[in-house]
Amino acid sequence: MHNNTFSFIVMNDTMLENIMETDVLVIAAHPDDAELSCGGAIANLTTSGKSVVIADCTRGELGSRGTIEIRAREAENASQILGVKSRVNLAMQDGNIQQSQENILSMITLIRRFCPKIILFNPPFERHPDHENVHLLVRTAVFQSGLTKIETYFNGILQQTHRPKQMFCYMQTYEFQPSFSIDISDVFDIKMSAICAYSSQVFVEGKSDMNEPATFISNPDFMEMLKARARYFGALIGVRYAEPFLAIEPVGIPSMGIWLK
Repeated sequence: MHNNTFSFIVMNDTMLENIMETDVLVIAAHPDDAELSCGGAIANLTTSGKSVVIADCTRGELGSRGTIEIRAREAENASQILGVKSRVNLAMQDGNIQQSQENILSMITLIRRFCPKIILFNPPFERHPDHENVHLLVRTAVFQSGLTKIETYFNGILQQTHRPKQMFCYMQTYEFQPSFSIDISDVFDIKMSAICAYSSQVFVEGKSDMNEPATFISNPDFMEMLKARARYFGALIGVRYAEPFLAIEPVGIPSMGIWLK
């Protein structure tokens, strides 16, 4: 666990938070999406001194297990384990994330508030419709966030336009051909600890309530699958554990010399 200053807030019209620029903004449909999919990349960033903010679009209120309150506590604990700078919740409707003007403006406000250099978010093709809808929502909001004629206000102040330098999708249930993979071997234990903070959702020996309804991710085999996937993508790049990502736009490197160091 890191000692980073951390805040857990729900964004709404009455929030009086200061603008907080960040290196990486991780956007997820539900609490636990970020940890399950890119917890290693997040830990890799925070342990190297980069600032990361997680934004959950919903409170996960339709989840078969746990409650809103339990999941909020779990998200806060997981965030502290990962060492993120802040975590916000946009309070959109779980199971019904629409491409509405309200949601688009909420996402634009989020992007302009944190001014991230990189956004990590849900992939375009996924098992859960909310994941696909958040992908479309982010793509729309990122484009419109750069338009001067779309005005948004935070704390009563007109926000400046902003677009990230890069957008990358993390992998969830369905696999894709990665644009690149990140070595998370040194922080894999941090990732797994953050995931285990969600004992209402995933199986954690001695902590999970076995009387709750069984779900896809509450099966003990799911945790084994996560480890196996990380090992598989790690083996492809010659490391122990890795997380794959999909680039929205082409990614360049400064020189082949980066492999000659």
